[in-house]
Amino acid sequence: MRTFRNIIFWIHLIAGIATGLVIAIMSFTGVVIAFEKQLIEWAERDVRTVQPPSPDAPRLPVEALVERVRAVRTDGQPSGVTVYPEPTSSVLVSVGRGSVTYVNPFTGEVLGNGATGLRGFLQWNVELHRWLAAGGDNRAVGKAITGASNAVFLFLAISGLYLWWPRKWTLRAMRPSLWFRRGLKGKARDWNWHNVIGFWSLPVLIVLTASGMVISYKWASDLVYTAMGHEAPARQGPPGSASVKVPAPDVETPRKPMDALIAEAQKTSPTWSSATVRLGGGARPGGAPAQGGRGPEAKGERGGKGGADGVDAVTVSLREADAWPPFSSKQVSLNPFSGEVAKQETYADYNSGRKLRTWLRFLHTGEALGLLGQLVAAIASLGGVFLVYTGFALSWRRFFSRRRTNTEPREEAAAQVEPVA
Repeated sequence: MRTFRNIIFWIHLIAGIATGLVIAIMSFTGVVIAFEKQLIEWAERDVRTVQPPSPDAPRLPVEALVERVRAVRTDGQPSGVTVYPEPTSSVLVSVGRGSVTYVNPFTGEVLGNGATGLRGFLQWNVELHRWLAAGGDNRAVGKAITGASNAVFLFLAISGLYLWWPRKWTLRAMRPSLWFRRGLKGKARDWNWHNVIGFWSLPVLIVLTASGMVISYKWASDLVYTAMGHEAPARQGPPGSASVKVPAPDVETPRKPMDALIAEAQKTSPTWSSATVRLGGGARPGGAPAQGGRGPEAKGERGGKGGADGVDAVTVSLREADAWPPFSSKQVSLNPFSGEVAKQETYADYNSGRKLRTWLRFLHTGEALGLLGQLVAAIASLGGVFLVYTGFALSWRRFFSRRRTNTEPREEAAAQVEPVA
């Protein structure tokens, strides 16, 4: 038994040294990712608010607002529009990937591109977290490194629990792992910190790393569906990414205005808090598909392409104020020519495999449990940074320390509990 424990200890130590730097990077960037939404909302609070000219002032058509943005944003094409129910809220137009422009819905004034510096930093932070900010052909290599390091982090958490497991469950044996002890120095201090931080962050770190495995590896994602008794989808994407077809109309049939389609979608959810439409064309500079048009050959917001199977519906993604789980949204697909609702899909319509897979995605950032969940995930991620630091410090002293003070053996004896992670 002792031999097996020694084997686990040395694997734990060597694996931690080999991947510690990458784990520290992912943990630190994870702290920022946990509060990404709140950081953006705070930084862009001014441009998110407008003053209506009068209580009954009419709003400009969504198409007109998109055209205003297209006229000033030559660096990319509008890829989505988000409107809010409050009359004092501006309209958000997404441009390309990760960039936005705010527009006054009453005057059409372009209010600005939001906190571009912060958004750029947050995008870089995500790329650093996911593939070490590698570019081009190196991105796959960076992604492989972070995926493997995350898997090792999961092993370190589980093996650390095994190494920590007390031989006797007594308060004396548990005390060094429950809280920080004063007066310790050197190795004894690092040992105590490693145990305490690992003990309290272990459950959350296991959830974060296990959910990270599902995000990093398709086989792990497929395993979630299989475990719940469902076949894994051939491809995965954001809600509403799958095309919904509707019958093709006559060639001369005009498209419904985008405002009318959004209004029809909003009728299905009285408590909607935002409505987002993804526009055709994405981030292709140098020309966008027409916003209007007639018949099955017209192209526009997620719809209009003609074909043997009909035309693509326009999908409106609704966030609801009282939704559970809080990360869920409602997808309403509409016929772009008649305005009729072709399909509605909510979280309740997902099979158990997709429900669990979605939960794991948002548990990874803590968003699944709201602000409290984000705070817990951030604290545990910060704990991961300190676990790497104390682990490196303990390893350094084990391999390179030339001498030990007379007090260190006594301090170490008082903290003889193996690390948790």
